Order: sequence, then structure tokens, then C-alpha cells
Amino acid sequence: MNFLDVVVAVLTGKDGNKVTTVVATPGVGPDRPQEVSYTDTKVIGNGSFGVVYQAKLCDSGDLVAIKKVLQDKRFKNRELQIMRKLEHVNIVKLRFFFYSSGEKKDEVYLNLVLEFVPETVYRVARQYSKHKQTIPILYIKLYMYQLFRSLAYIHSQGVCHRDIKPQNLLLDPESGVLKLCDFGSAKVLVRGEPNVSYICSRYYRAPELIFGATDYTSQIDVWSAGCVLAELLLGQPIFPGDSGVDQLVEIIKVLGTPSREQIREMNPNYQEFKFPQIKAHPWTKVFRPRTPPEAINLVSRLLEYTPGARISPLEACAHNFFDELRDPNCRLPNGRELPPLFNYTPQELAIQPSLNAILVPAHVRQQQQESPAAPAVSPPQQNDTSSTPGAEATPPGAAATGGSA
Repeated sequence: MNFLDVVVAVLTGKDGNKVTTVVATPGVGPDRPQEVSYTDTKVIGNGSFGVVYQAKLCDSGDLVAIKKVLQDKRFKNRELQIMRKLEHVNIVKLRFFFYSSGEKKDEVYLNLVLEFVPETVYRVARQYSKHKQTIPILYIKLYMYQLFRSLAYIHSQGVCHRDIKPQNLLLDPESGVLKLCDFGSAKVLVRGEPNVSYICSRYYRAPELIFGATDYTSQIDVWSAGCVLAELLLGQPIFPGDSGVDQLVEIIKVLGTPSREQIREMNPNYQEFKFPQIKAHPWTKVFRPRTPPEAINLVSRLLEYTPGARISPLEACAHNFFDELRDPNCRLPNGRELPPLFNYTPQELAIQPSLNAILVPAHVRQQQQESPAAPAVSPPQQNDTSSTPGAEATPPGAAATGGSA
């Protein structure tokens, strides 16, 4: 690829604000570069990956987040490759991308222009705990349902996110829409190809990662989602370890010591490891007395030592913890309608067809039949497809995305 400095011009607008014009490629669709102008740029975040800016597109007035990362010229950027193939209501949308020069000679930056979503589950949860409150249960249902729906979609594309945590769950507090963001650690997992185990933020790391497994599956995201659900119910992280080993101790304090068989399922190389024998703590005692039993049941189905024993994201969506959302009279606490939760695409309905009768409530099916424009819902089928479909082939160019990590 010929990297060019595609910042065309930096001008001062009528209001005295700096206007930057770049040649950018749309995130989805054909590679047709176009001029894009934005203004009101300000830094809203930074990390080891680079810097995130907020800006306003001049033509539409839409707010965007621009994630600027140093590009290694030897490889195609894995995050870009993955984001270009994902399109879902619960995944942050890649509007454009462009390249720019750095301060040093030959330094090239990739800029991802993403839709701007104002809040995160992390910040919202922190506000509640500051006031010694827990998030209303309806919001927990709403946020977790949309997270599981996004995971079902990316896993069906062979993509594992590998960094599910409250900070990476964007929220529009007005509409209640949740969008999964930050695919900087994401990877298309291919069976038989090794992956790094030092991945995912500590509190949300699946036990097989702590055991150093390199042949893990997308079920690591399911464990992380279980940790997020437990945290929203508790008002604090469920497994707050200070280190990798301490993380395992925190998990054992709740789930008890894993059996030999469970250890073998997580990482066969750890068979002979000696653990203190601790009995599992009853889930009902982990949570507050008024926690709904369906919520506790769902957590227990997600936080299983054996990766294959964890329920799939779509099975989580169909769990009775979320039945309230399927009630036609359900509304947000602010009186607004729920955001779109049941507009499943044919692709989503093909993941586990036996769940479709639950996933698309009767009142929604009826509306879809009355409105011919809406996509038809496949009738439920008896034979279930696998909850984690075989990883799809690596996306074009993703083979050269910086090794197999």
C-alpha cells in the first residue's frame, strides 16, 4: 500500500475554528476515497494505542471520535480489517479512515473515524456507586442484552473481541442504545492457530487465559460478559485481583477449586498444579438478598470454568432474565420506547435457529408480518446449529496483521 499524507488542508473557518480536510475512505462499501472536513477537534482519551479525539463533521454536523494509532508499515492493521467487515446496530460504526504523517520521518498514523457515542457503562456504573446506589435492574437487562447480541454477531463472523469490559461498552443514555467499541485486541480466531494468552483486562480475564492457554475460543468473551453482569448487580467488580495469580484466587473463592477435568479443559499443561481445596460459595450468597433469581442463574451459566459449558451469547439473549424486555408494554424509566432489540437480520437468525421463537417476540413477529418491508423472520427449526460456529476464514489481508497474537 502506498501510504500518503492525506491531510489536504488545515484552514480557519468563518467562526475562527480550525477546519481540517482529509482524503478518507468510507468504512463500509467500495474503496472510494473522498474529501472529508471536520472541526472542533479536542482530545477525549489516550492510551498505549494512541490518542482519541472528538470532532464535528462539517457537512452533516455529526460528532465523531477519531482514533489515531501509529501504523506499522509491514502489516495491515488488524483493527481496521475487522471493523470494515462488521456492521451491526450494537457495534460502533466506522464512518471513514485515513492516514496522516507523524512528526518523525516515515512515521504514518492510521485514523479511524468512528460514530461518537457520549457515555460508557463504566462511567454510568461509577456514578451510581458514588451515590451508593445500584443501576436499576431494567437498565442492567437492557445493557447486557445488547452486549450479548453484539457478541453473538461478532462470534458468528469468527471474531473474538478479547477485551470486553465496562469501559468498552458505549452508551447513549437517552435512547438506551449500547454499542461495543475498541477492536484493538480483537482477532479472527482460527482453530489450530495459537493466540497470545496475555490478553483482556485483568478483572475480566477468563480462567483459561490465566492458565496460559493459547488455543482458547470466543467463549473468553462470554466469561468477560459474565463478569460485567455480576459487577452491575454487585456495584463493584466480582473478581478484583491484584495480579494474574491473585485473579485466580478471587475466582476460586467464588467458584471453588476447579476439578482436574475442568483444569484439563482450560489448559492441559496445568494438570499437576496443586491448588488449595476450597468449596464453591453459593451464588445466592455472592449477591445481595433482593437480586432476581434469574439474574443469578444467568451469571452462573456464564461464569463456568469449562469454556464449552458456558452458554452462547444468543442463548444468553434468550434467557428468561431478559423476558421483561420482550414484554410489549416495557418502557425505559424515562418513559421512552425501548431501543431496537428485536430487529434481527437473516444472518443473526441463522446462528441458532432453534432460539428464534424466543428471540423475536410474538408482538414483533406480528408487526413484521403486517409490514411487508420488514425482513421476514425464519420459523424456528428443531435442529440447533453450533453456538460457536467454526471460525470463518481470515478476512482479506488479515493474515499479515502483525503475527498470530
